Amino acid sequence: MTHQNSPRMQFVHAAPEVYKAMVQLDAAARKGLAPELVELVKIRASQINHCAFCIDMHIKDARAAGESEERIYLLSAWEEAGETYTPQERAALALTEAVTVLTDGFVPDAVYEHAAAHFEEQELAQLIAMILTINAWNRIAVTTRMAPGSYTPR
Repeated sequence: MTHQNSPRMQFVHAAPEVYKAMVQLDAAARKGLAPELVELVKIRASQINHCAFCIDMHIKDARAAGESEERIYLLSAWEEAGETYTPQERAALALTEAVTVLTDGFVPDAVYEHAAAHFEEQELAQLIAMILTINAWNRIAVTTRMAPGSYTPR
């Protein structure tokens, strides 16, 4: 019997071509987006998906990029955090939540239109790509039970 917290497999070794494609997708998705925004999106989606490995990784990356502790620890309650996040960041976080939890009314027009008001079309497309990419990473990490704590920012 596998212990609940024990990794099930090393995905990078079991599916190296998929892993490489995911890394390339991640790099392509982040182009043109502010690094701070990218990490906020990755952390928030990972919180929703209960992906401990990715939460740990992206909090470390956010800190390494200079993100404040306050903005990191208030992220799970961003809607109640007032002006802690910019209007553009709040629009991105709302879109992140809608795309991550598709079964909760899909992506409402109001959420999409709010994000479209804060991002040029190409930026919005990049943001959507970033959201889908972190969701894919979350699903890989949760399914294979990647353990948090070992990641060190580059």
